Amino acid sequence: MDTSNRNQVLIVEDDDNIRRFISINLTNNGFVVKEAAFGEEALQSFTANRPDVVVLDIMLPDANGFEICRKLREKDPAIVIVFLTARGQDLDKIKGLEIGADDYIVKPFNPLELVARIKAILRRTEGSFKQQKRILQSGPIRMDLNSNKVFKHDDFIELTPKEFQMIRIFLEHPDTALTRNELLNLVWGEDYIGDPKTVDVHVRKLREKIEDDSSKPLWIETVWGLGYRFRKDG
Repeated sequence: MDTSNRNQVLIVEDDDNIRRFISINLTNNGFVVKEAAFGEEALQSFTANRPDVVVLDIMLPDANGFEICRKLREKDPAIVIVFLTARGQDLDKIKGLEIGADDYIVKPFNPLELVARIKAILRRTEGSFKQQKRILQSGPIRMDLNSNKVFKHDDFIELTPKEFQMIRIFLEHPDTALTRNELLNLVWGEDYIGDPKTVDVHVRKLREKIEDDSSKPLWIETVWGLGYRFRKDG
């Protein structure tokens, strides 16, 4: 498949049989497939694996596919999103395309058509994909969005999915004071019900991995009474 190795697909579908059916057909056509049955699971998998394409159902047990689409598009403007759903009303199609989907396919569907449409979108978007900024960096901290890895002075830093998402947010918003609630919403989702101190715990662990001295952080600053700020130049 000539898509410059853009062959990783995340299938978000709660019906096990349909999800497996899609997975088999995509795998047989050279795609590397990950699967998720729930919206939150999909967001976590996306952060951890950074697929090139997301095949997304609208009616999920724990989330609305439209909202998941919006969140995915915010995380990565270059991601290819294809809705595959039983909701065939024109208003649904229009809404799906307006919030950022690249295509909208109604069930029942022809698996060969799904494969063909994905390949067509990948070919069509290849030029813009190459122009996308795939490296985020501040000082010695570098995030490669192609390989989904973070480095410090070219040394690989092993991060959990939440730590990866948090450092990406910091790198995308350098010298910006982010509140604990903002970080909580961006990393865990707006529907997450939990203690904002969860952010403090993850920041502490992140500092232990990227700072020379975590007790005297150079990169992740505490903004007292508010949250945290990632220094652009350290």
